[in-house]
Amino acid sequence: MPLLSSRFRRTVSVGRRSAVTSMLFAFAIVVVLVTIFILTALDRIADYANRADDARSRETTSGAIQTFRSQLHATLNDYAAWDDAAQFVYAGDQSWIISNYGDMTSNSDLFDVAIVMDKDQNVVMSYQDGAPASWVPRDYFDSSLWTMFDTASSAGPETLPEASAFVQTKTGVAAVGVALIRPKEGQLEQPHEGRRFLIFARHLDAAKVEKLAETYVIDGLRFADAGETTPNVVELRNMHGRLLQRLVWQSRLPGNLGYSEVRPLVYGALVMVGLFFLLLFVSGSKTLNRLATDEAAARHLAMTDRLSGLLNRAGFFAALGDLVAESRRKHGHVVLLYLDLDGFKEVNDAYGHATGDKLIRGVAAGLKTLVGENTVLARVGGDEFAIALSTGEVAKVVEVISDRILGFFDEPFLIGERVATIGTSIGVAVSPNGKVSGEELVRHADMAMYRAKDGGGGRTEYFHPEMDAEREERNQLEVDLRIAIERRELHVVYQPVVDAATWRLIGVEALARWNRRGYGPVPPDVFIPIAESTGLIDQLGLFVLHRACETLAQWPELKLAVNISPGQFRDPAFALHVGSVFRKTGTDPSRLTLEMTEGYFIQNPSRARAALAKLKHLGVKIALDDFGAGFSSVGYLRQFGFHRMKIDKSMVHALDEGGTAMDTLQATVALARSLNIPVTAEGVETRNQALALRLSGCDELQGYLFGKPMSAEEIDSIYRGGRMPDGASAA
Repeated sequence: MPLLSSRFRRTVSVGRRSAVTSMLFAFAIVVVLVTIFILTALDRIADYANRADDARSRETTSGAIQTFRSQLHATLNDYAAWDDAAQFVYAGDQSWIISNYGDMTSNSDLFDVAIVMDKDQNVVMSYQDGAPASWVPRDYFDSSLWTMFDTASSAGPETLPEASAFVQTKTGVAAVGVALIRPKEGQLEQPHEGRRFLIFARHLDAAKVEKLAETYVIDGLRFADAGETTPNVVELRNMHGRLLQRLVWQSRLPGNLGYSEVRPLVYGALVMVGLFFLLLFVSGSKTLNRLATDEAAARHLAMTDRLSGLLNRAGFFAALGDLVAESRRKHGHVVLLYLDLDGFKEVNDAYGHATGDKLIRGVAAGLKTLVGENTVLARVGGDEFAIALSTGEVAKVVEVISDRILGFFDEPFLIGERVATIGTSIGVAVSPNGKVSGEELVRHADMAMYRAKDGGGGRTEYFHPEMDAEREERNQLEVDLRIAIERRELHVVYQPVVDAATWRLIGVEALARWNRRGYGPVPPDVFIPIAESTGLIDQLGLFVLHRACETLAQWPELKLAVNISPGQFRDPAFALHVGSVFRKTGTDPSRLTLEMTEGYFIQNPSRARAALAKLKHLGVKIALDDFGAGFSSVGYLRQFGFHRMKIDKSMVHALDEGGTAMDTLQATVALARSLNIPVTAEGVETRNQALALRLSGCDELQGYLFGKPMSAEEIDSIYRGGRMPDGASAA
């Protein structure tokens, strides 16, 4: 029994050892298999992470290069589609061209080469790094530049006259753009052969590549050496497909890094497979999180406006789309406030782009403080900002935010030693329950914003559906007006101007009238603002002046007055155009008075003074129109030396109300007399008004009492008959 027992124990022991051995063997096999599986999985994860990181670096590098070119293109657009550029370049102002284009190439991060060419590719100006270029463009750039030039110069009305690409230069590779120099709004009034083109180049050298690497988190980004082979490469090619340069970078191998971190744990704790998998999961998560963070950082840079630090247009549309989709799910309302700065262009023109950039940054910082953190805030254009948020109390939220913003712009901005006063116009659109898409919401807010601006600015306007119809009607009016001007379908009427003492006809004021084909007469206060906002006012104004001067030849003893729009007055060649009309029509300039309102004199006194000097040199007289309706400063009456003052009809009509109106009128006329400025009163409708104006010292009168605007034939009848206008006779 003991022997059996002992044998049994030995058998059991052997069996147990065998079982343990089998278990150990099986466990070992399992451990080996698990280890192989784990190591294989780790290797694949490391390889995947490495490839994913390389792919991200490749996409980021491609995006960085595209952004580099796009920035050059955007800068080119700002400098080419610029009213001042269209004014001074086509006027041949070489000092302005050098100051605003050539000198800007010095130590500039935006462009280092600036060239102005004519249609035949003759160089008007060529600067590099702040100094005149020592080379000729045809030798300095490869042939793709001229392909871009042909693209920009042959662009149709539906295509932007611009092109950009990478080009090989004598000193390296550069992003190069070509654009037609033109006004920001409206059509360029230059013959095809007289057009000028702006070329900007921004060289991509080793220093800029290093800066791109730092900005977009790309390790070791550099130009490839000759003959160097690597899978991590992005090629730069010109428009013709020619290889210009290759960018390579160093793989960060985040997968290998993670693998090396977890491998000692795997070898040291194979029995703790569960812990190993946990550690593997944690390590893998860290690696993926790091990749996600890098990708998020790159995406953030692509969606951010460099100047203001706010979302850019692309980032705003993405955020707005998310906001609308979320509101659609949660049945909330999305509110969009669209802002356009009033007076920013004047600050930019007066003080330069650098001051304008500082002003934009100041506005962005102020808006960020005002709107709070749970709001989408973006700079979507040069001086346009957008604010979007989801709320259930639309009216209350809009009122609070609008009041804050308008109050913010009530205070002047201190920019260094300069003080800038600007305002803002706000358009508001709502997407109830997310039913209006982001793109449509922006369109609605933009229309409302322009309605606020047309209403004088400094106010908030909600979008209403009828604005769509109004905009369509305005667009059609613009098209019809352009056709009418080209076909000379407008006509000129004349309103009598009489001597205050005798009420006899001594002059006429020429006024434009438009009988729209298929619709009938269009009031001047409708089509004149359209002409001014679209740039058609230049053609319209010169047409009226030319036609009136031709007609004036029939009336040798009469004087002629013609209204001048600020849009015409801003044209540096306006005096030349007026002189040309005088020569063609044989008109004596001393018989003509150009009437101008005070707005442009207040905004641009130095330019106004220079423009007036050119006109006075021709021999024409200058009248200040609508005195008493606006700012009416005594200072600029003395400063600009007007030949005549026209009292606004509001002061004339106030005479019927009594009170201090007569005292105000007499003081106004006395002021003009003290400055030796004759006075014309317009808007005279009654005999009592005419008598009061005569007694106050006015020397000329104009208004319905003496005749409404009438045809040249009616004026000729009055003139030839030697009689007073019908109203004056009755009076």
